[in-house]
Amino acid sequence: MSVQITVNINGEDVTREEEPRKLLVHFIRETPGLTGTHWGCDTSNCGACVVLMDGEPVKSCTVLAAMAEGHAIRTVEGLERDGRLDPVQQGFHELHALQCGFCTPGMLMTARALLDENPDPTEAEIRTAISGAICRCTGYKNIVAAIRWAAEHPAAVEQEA
Repeated sequence: MSVQITVNINGEDVTREEEPRKLLVHFIRETPGLTGTHWGCDTSNCGACVVLMDGEPVKSCTVLAAMAEGHAIRTVEGLERDGRLDPVQQGFHELHALQCGFCTPGMLMTARALLDENPDPTEAEIRTAISGAICRCTGYKNIVAAIRWAAEHPAAVEQEA
């Protein structure tokens, strides 16, 4: 049995026939060109699969695609606009906040949600926000600094253009 699912991903409606048990992470990754959302632990512990659903961070490995019907999903590919990096992406670049990059999409999406809700978070608030994402490479110091940089440079990309 399959059901028709329509999900708005990065501003475009995506409609497909899918099994009702299809996870959102797989629905997103099977959309041509949208492999930035990583599927990591399969237990909802790592946070690599975080996307924004109606502006709220969710672990897409815990959401059925059918549950996202009619909702707006923003993936890491949706951060960059008109060829310009989001300040969070720019901060990660400026402060070398990644190594292997596996956790990075989830961290970026979590950071974007934080800054959308709280444009001037403290270090403690940043650490709390990203506490659901595991990075095995960096020790988080540069990730926290990059998110702080993005908070301090919300229009950095627009100024450089």
